[in-house]
Amino acid sequence: MKKSFGPPETVTLAKIARAAGVSSSTVSRILNGTARVSAEKQRAVEEAVQRYNYRPNVLARSLASGRTDTIGVLTQDIASPFYGEWLRGIEDELTQTGRSPLFASGHWNAADEQRQLENLLARCVDGVIVLHGFVDPDYLRAYSERVPVVMLGRPLDPSPRLVCLGVDNRQGAYDVVTHLIELGHRRIAHISGHALQPDSEQRLIGYREALADAGIPYDDTLIERGNFEESGGLVAMERLLDAGVSFSAVFASNDQTAYGARLALYRRHVRVPDDVSLVGFDDLPGSLYLTPPLTTVRQPIYEIGRMAADAMARLLRGEAVPTQIMRVELIERETTARIGTGAAS
Repeated sequence: MKKSFGPPETVTLAKIARAAGVSSSTVSRILNGTARVSAEKQRAVEEAVQRYNYRPNVLARSLASGRTDTIGVLTQDIASPFYGEWLRGIEDELTQTGRSPLFASGHWNAADEQRQLENLLARCVDGVIVLHGFVDPDYLRAYSERVPVVMLGRPLDPSPRLVCLGVDNRQGAYDVVTHLIELGHRRIAHISGHALQPDSEQRLIGYREALADAGIPYDDTLIERGNFEESGGLVAMERLLDAGVSFSAVFASNDQTAYGARLALYRRHVRVPDDVSLVGFDDLPGSLYLTPPLTTVRQPIYEIGRMAADAMARLLRGEAVPTQIMRVELIERETTARIGTGAAS
């Protein structure tokens, strides 16, 4: 007997209908969850689908429904561990609703972000989730008239098709700096994030408010600009050390910045927390395994990703979704110490 090496037979909706003894329209309605049929017919269709390993034609279904079940996701750095947690939460929740993500990166460049958003629209996505970025707010509001938008980590004036989700960055920074103050620190350096990035600015505000409430004067020689990446934390900490300014603690704008700062301190033989206490923000999975484990501010990154995908599903159903600001939590570990028992004043 000759073996056939041609393409496998295409399994059509009509073939599933014949095998199950029902009409093609009944199969279609069962698969999309809108059919009201007997348990016997439902079971017959499900068995036929399984027997023939049937996969619906996504293109045909999208042409019929006007939707692709694809959600564009504009991130800034797809390789970042922080964005990776957001993306994982988004993807997991989208999968639960039968939708697929289409990822693109803006690289913290407004022109690149706008170009990627147009590319996503050209691919007929049903909606877009945007993670941070600098693209013009007026452009985003106009964009949301074409497809709904969920914005993460950037406060914008909401509209019926533009929803913002975020965390209380100011309070988180206030709490972690207050923790350092309660340990006796008065000279607290800060490595900030991207200039004009809302998270960075709000964390700087929280830092300044904590100092002010404790009666500690603000000193701009203790501020260095980073970029939310390990390399920025390394360079910023080297600048602080080279400047010869006195400090006993450092508030890094995020955990990745703290990782870079930790490396700079290690290379200069500055011990953490014996000589300098160090804190971060985010509580990335790797922060528990830093040497020593990092004191930080936990924001529910993965959960916010899932919330964003759920908000998109609700927008696509025409439901109202309010702006949500999540609270954060101080996580005390082993990179901070009280003045006089570890860190030098």
